[in-house]
Amino acid sequence: MTTHSLPARTDTPAGTPAEKPGRGGGRRLMRPRAGRQHHAGPLAYVLLAVMAVLSIFPLYWTMVAASTDNTRVSQTPPPFLPGPNLFSNLARAWDEAAMGKAMINSLIVAGVIALSTVMFATLAGFAFAKLRFKGRNALLMLVIGTMLVPPQLGVVPLFMMMSELGWSQQLPAVIFPTLVSAVGVFFMRQYLSEALPDELVEAGRVDGAHSLRIFWSIVLPVARPAMAVLFMITFVHAWNDFFWPFVVLDMTNPTVPVALTQLSAGYIRDQSLIMAGALLGTLPLLVMFIVFGRQIVSGIMAGAVKG
Repeated sequence: MTTHSLPARTDTPAGTPAEKPGRGGGRRLMRPRAGRQHHAGPLAYVLLAVMAVLSIFPLYWTMVAASTDNTRVSQTPPPFLPGPNLFSNLARAWDEAAMGKAMINSLIVAGVIALSTVMFATLAGFAFAKLRFKGRNALLMLVIGTMLVPPQLGVVPLFMMMSELGWSQQLPAVIFPTLVSAVGVFFMRQYLSEALPDELVEAGRVDGAHSLRIFWSIVLPVARPAMAVLFMITFVHAWNDFFWPFVVLDMTNPTVPVALTQLSAGYIRDQSLIMAGALLGTLPLLVMFIVFGRQIVSGIMAGAVKG
């Protein structure tokens, strides 16, 4: 009688380490390779280089225009290399626009608005994302609905309110109307809905922690990457805000965007002087991005990795 042996099975279940013949006829397991790195091709580097040049060119052109005189800036073709008048134009813009006081005011305004927006938006985002209370969805819809109202519609009543409080021409008139934003609340609510597991909140409840304790010990560490992003966005927006500070402040107590209007008040505008002022107003933001950019990016990447 002839016997036939069955062929060995070669298929393995998904996730099972594969076998490979080893020395001496034995078999050894092959573990799947984890953490495989993907290398970008030449086209990716070319695109990155082009985007970097397009992003840096406006700042470079501002520096070139600020380093020449008004006649040279108006010529055709315009200059593409820096001139010798950069520091003299910066000194003129600093004196004529009172940039020292304007930068201090902008730093106070932008810093207070960014800190308060981050704290209040994180508190509200945690409440809307993880707490259960009556009317939560209706209140969230009301908050989102305020984003549809143009801010220009509230300028007149808001200015009357600031005048009644005696804050006209003062920094509190700029700070208090923007202590929190609906965009920040919605942003933090969406982030915490995904990044904060319900089990962590319930574990805090089981341990006897109240809502503020849970917020301080559990929510804040989880929300740190989103808080950093929201802080940067709010700070830049508050620093560059022009319309409302221009309405409620004057030239004796300006922010940076309001002070820059003083440089273009003449009959003939000195474009090089205006560019010098714009460069002065941009430098603090560049320093902040250089100093804190790495920490913010690392925080975002840490928040994106789920163990």
